[in-house]
Amino acid sequence: MKEIYEPKFVENLFDKMSGSYAYMNYITSFGFSERWRKQCVEELHIEDKKVIVDLMTGMGECWKHVLNKNTINSQLIALDFSSEMIKQAEKNKLKFPHSKITILKEDVFHNSIENESADYIISGFGLKTFNAEQLNALANEIDRLLKPNGTFSLIDVSVPKNNILKFFYLFYLKNVIPLLGRLFLGSPETYKMLGIYTEAFGNSNNAFQIFKRDNFEVEYINYFYGCASGIKGKKIK
Repeated sequence: MKEIYEPKFVENLFDKMSGSYAYMNYITSFGFSERWRKQCVEELHIEDKKVIVDLMTGMGECWKHVLNKNTINSQLIALDFSSEMIKQAEKNKLKFPHSKITILKEDVFHNSIENESADYIISGFGLKTFNAEQLNALANEIDRLLKPNGTFSLIDVSVPKNNILKFFYLFYLKNVIPLLGRLFLGSPETYKMLGIYTEAFGNSNNAFQIFKRDNFEVEYINYFYGCASGIKGKKIK
């Protein structure tokens, strides 16, 4: 299982899924993915004339909830290391002609964003592809990027604790989603990985424990009976 957390493995996986990921993400979350992204962004209470960093931006699915008339003078920096996802993000950027968007094809752990330059950091559905060591590195990176008093909000799909809901949810991820992957890509193995990552991830509690450090105030959040979970926090030093 160790190799599934290797950056190159994850990059290749999302390159393969890029063409159908938007639909599959919606399907795998039973249509709740958009609502969860919106809730994740709303946790930040974003003000205008600020800098927002979207880590593991994918195709920029969170942007519609960030960029609006109340943030017209803000700057959005979006980062992802998947070439194909970045291509989709560039297309998505055209929908926001009046917004300041910078797209970076870079690794979250090796990026060119300046120290303490971000007022807000968001990330939607990227946590599950990290092991504990990488989550610790992510906490360090968010610490580096955030200004003092800056805030962050991270979310991902999770395994619900309710046994009945858990059984049907995992059955759906492990069996139904690969079949849909065959229809979209001709390969069930690619989308089978979403179930593998989600089951191994469990929920955001491990990330919550890692982010509980002296310079962060952090809170754990459950969404829809634990089918998604996340953490939000503030840099206090």
